[in-house]
Amino acid sequence: MKVVAFNGSPNKEGNTYHAIKLVADELEKESIEVEIIHVGNQVIRGCMACGGCFRNKNEKCVLKDDPLNEWVQKMKEADGIILGSPVHYSGIGGTMKSFLDRAFYVASSNDSMLRHKVGAAVVAVRRSGGLPTFQQLNNYINYSEMLMPTSSYWNVIHGARAGEALQDGEGVQIMRTLGKNMAWLLKLVENGKGKVEEPERENKIFTNFIR
Repeated sequence: MKVVAFNGSPNKEGNTYHAIKLVADELEKESIEVEIIHVGNQVIRGCMACGGCFRNKNEKCVLKDDPLNEWVQKMKEADGIILGSPVHYSGIGGTMKSFLDRAFYVASSNDSMLRHKVGAAVVAVRRSGGLPTFQQLNNYINYSEMLMPTSSYWNVIHGARAGEALQDGEGVQIMRTLGKNMAWLLKLVENGKGKVEEPERENKIFTNFIR
C-alpha cells in the first residue's frame, strides 16, 4: 500500500514537514510506503472555474504549466492521502489552497476518483488559527467521500522555528496516534475488498437555491 503526502509549506523541512513525517513514520512501520511531495514552494495558480476538467473527463486540469496533473495521478494511484499545511492568516497557505481547489475538482469531476481512499489532514501553527485551517483541509476530504482516520485530539502541532514542533509533546503524540490509526484503517479497507460490498456511488445532484 502507498500513501502520498502533500507538504503545503513554503519551507521544505519546516514544522509542517515534521508533522507529516511523524505520521509517515508510523505508516512505514506497518510497511506502508509514503511519498512526500513539496507543494508550498511551487508556482501554482488558482482554479479558473472554466469547467474544462468536468467537460473533458480526462483526469486533467486544462492548465499545464505546473506539476498538478502529475500529482493528481499520484493521488489516484495511492491508497491514502495526507494534506499538510501551515497557517497563513488563520487559513491554508495560498499555494496549497490553489493546488487543492484544482486537484480535488479534477478528482470529483472524473467519477469521484478519490472516493473511499483514506485521507487525513495535519496542520502546523505557531500560536492560533490551527483549527480553522484543519477544518478547511478536512472540507476537501469530506467532499470527496474519503475515509478519515482520527487521533486523540485535533491534528494540530505547535512550533515557530523549523523543528520546534518536535518539542510539542502532545502534538507529537497526536501525529503518532494519527499515523497508527491511519495504518489500521488502510488495512481494514484493503482486507475488506471483495468481502464487504461498497455502497453504490450516486451521481451528484446539483440544487441551486435561486432559480
